[in-house]
Amino acid sequence: MGAGNEVRGDAGRAGSPRTVPAAGRRRRSGPDLAFLAAGIAVAAALVAPILAWWLNNPPDQRMVDLEVYRDGGRAVLRGAPLYEVLTQPPQLLPFTYPPFASLLAVPFTVISWKAAQWLWMALLYAALAVVVGYAFRDLIRRTGRWAPVTAGLLIGATAWLMPVFDQARFGQVGVMLMALCMADCLTERPRWPRGMLVGLAVAIKLVPGVFLIYFLVTGRRQALGNAVLTAAAASLAAFAVLPSDSSDFWFGALLEGGDRTGAVNGTTNQAINGMVARLYLPGPAGTLLWLVLVAAMAYIGFRMARRTTLLADTLLADTVLAENPRAAGDRAADARSLRLAAVAIVGLLSVLLSPVGWIHHLVWLVPVLGALLGDGRDTRRRLVAAVVWVWFLFPLPWWGAKLISLQQGPLTKIPGKIVQDAYGLAAVALVLLLGRWLVNRLVTRVPDGEDASRRPAGMDTLPL
Repeated sequence: MGAGNEVRGDAGRAGSPRTVPAAGRRRRSGPDLAFLAAGIAVAAALVAPILAWWLNNPPDQRMVDLEVYRDGGRAVLRGAPLYEVLTQPPQLLPFTYPPFASLLAVPFTVISWKAAQWLWMALLYAALAVVVGYAFRDLIRRTGRWAPVTAGLLIGATAWLMPVFDQARFGQVGVMLMALCMADCLTERPRWPRGMLVGLAVAIKLVPGVFLIYFLVTGRRQALGNAVLTAAAASLAAFAVLPSDSSDFWFGALLEGGDRTGAVNGTTNQAINGMVARLYLPGPAGTLLWLVLVAAMAYIGFRMARRTTLLADTLLADTVLAENPRAAGDRAADARSLRLAAVAIVGLLSVLLSPVGWIHHLVWLVPVLGALLGDGRDTRRRLVAAVVWVWFLFPLPWWGAKLISLQQGPLTKIPGKIVQDAYGLAAVALVLLLGRWLVNRLVTRVPDGEDASRRPAGMDTLPL
């Protein structure tokens, strides 16, 4: 897909028959404000138990990653070596992020620990609200005036997913980075150079770098250039302020990989590397198996993300030609689901392909659910989304670890190993589900009122 097609895709979204000019939006009435207040109240009520649970835990057992960020910010202020700093016992955690992230953490060092926790939680759930807005756009809009309440329910429902729940537990930055990447990839007409937000996310944490590959394979060359330039500019700015720490990171800490982030064979590592490491194969055999599986997953995943994006672009172009307004609206909604599915696939790949993909990194389940649900009218898609949501409500990997600990031979160890990898295996299955089942379901659907012999143009000619 060339640069010209990238422009066509953006133009198709901007020219969608369902686009409403901002100037034409009416002012909110009293009932509208009441529904908005109700939506905020619903979200707050569903999230409040999580806040109460984690913010009232013993200080050394809550938001330990936020403590890592704060200690990184303190190291910057006092001129201490950034990558030699450890948090207080019992965690003793090192700073593992690029130097640019430590500069962003500085403001959290000048406020109290309690204020920092509350501010972080506010940012976390604000970012989750942004993600929900992108992921469930069509479903939320379908509910009309009840849209704020629907959004509040969805924020609460996704907040209880184990990966999102653990984001609050550890004070992690994953939801915020996901919001940046989704806004960059899914905003119809961004007011910023597309790719800039992905570049900023990469400067904060290297894992979102998978979206650079996504831009490359889908022909978004301008977005790729903007992302690389933004990440480079932020990194160079950090190098100017912290030259020694930057050298230590890019030529030292970065190369240590999993040795700094934790044991790769731990239950919480649901990346392919973690699943292979828990097989306890001899060193060379384990490494070879991991490399083969990662290469296969990368090839399949990015190929599916590319195909899904191309199909979305084709559907969006087809909406302009559709004579039936209802059919045009359905195709536009399907195109948005496909584009969201592509982004979700890339997000899942960021976890599976990484040497370490902790459970809390699997926050990409939120756009997965959004892509599966769509506008909520397809019963099978609703059922599949419900199964996925329930699957990730429970700490299945830890249940598997308990099964293994029973030491009762193959009857517990083999099922225990499978359950211990439940989230990682599910992530692999979701890549295939989005890239095959959902795509096939959407591109073969015939909108009401159209000739059943017709299919959207170009579908049979696109490669897998």
